[in-house]
Amino acid sequence: MSTNRDASGDGDGPRGGGLTTGEVARRLGVAPTTVRSWDRRYGLGPDIHTGGRHRRWTAADVARLERMCALTATGLPPAEAARLARDETGTDVSPPQADTARTAWPTARRGSGLGLGDVRLECRGVARAALRLDAAALDQLLKAAIEEHGLVAAWTEVIMPTLQAVGRKWENSGERYVEVEHFLSWHVSSALRRHAPPVAADRPGAGTVLACTPAENHTLPLEVLAAALAERGLQVRMFGGALPDESLVAAVRRTGPAAVGLWAQSRTTASRPLAQHVSMIEWGVRGARRKPVVLTLGPGWAGQTVPGLPHPAGLAQAVTAVESAVRG
Repeated sequence: MSTNRDASGDGDGPRGGGLTTGEVARRLGVAPTTVRSWDRRYGLGPDIHTGGRHRRWTAADVARLERMCALTATGLPPAEAARLARDETGTDVSPPQADTARTAWPTARRGSGLGLGDVRLECRGVARAALRLDAAALDQLLKAAIEEHGLVAAWTEVIMPTLQAVGRKWENSGERYVEVEHFLSWHVSSALRRHAPPVAADRPGAGTVLACTPAENHTLPLEVLAAALAERGLQVRMFGGALPDESLVAAVRRTGPAAVGLWAQSRTTASRPLAQHVSMIEWGVRGARRKPVVLTLGPGWAGQTVPGLPHPAGLAQAVTAVESAVRG
């Protein structure tokens, strides 16, 4: 969302000729006050000033700040990180109030970012906020991504790539960064709940039941689907992780849903017999009995999908399949 003034309210002018401080802060996943502090204390400010407090950040300016973020995320003290960021980007800037302390952190600690690759710029900001365990910045960035791109695109192009990168990071670093993954997942879940509208009124035969298969506890993808369906005015009952099979059957019999989504993250938790059994449950008055459309959701069903049951490839396809079952 664009405005005529920087969202940070620090007096930056309109867009053009470089990024404003607020835009840079959102890209980096830090508060605008942090960017200004790095400018004031460590000489990492922009090369272009438009008068007064107006600032314009060029690509080279942002590159210095990105390096600063990467270095501080490893635990390097800010003063040392600023010195390295200036040296590595070939910038000869004498910080006006720089810390003179020097540490002996090994340069081998550099480059411990998440290796996001070719992704939206918002991913890098979200990743940096998660690595710093910065709750306020992370909430702000997630909210902005959902509002700007819409829930489905924000999940597919911003949130999911970042979660996957965090997962790869701890898998390849001897179980480090587990706290980052938990932290990010919790804040994503919170953002989804804040964004989703109130649950739609219950209409017999028009609801959707969402649950993980027994022994499956990865609920976040189902939470995204629940929020996306609620966005479209569809009634959803969310049962979360590791729902016992007899409880799932009881819930379907009691509520008579038009669709049932079963999530399995791994092949060991996917259950073809359970999916087949749920798809045969009938409900409704005699003479007009109906059965739910059962969607097998998640990578755990790959290679063992159930004939006749839809297996959407992603969030957008799952939303379409549920809408078709409910409205069809």
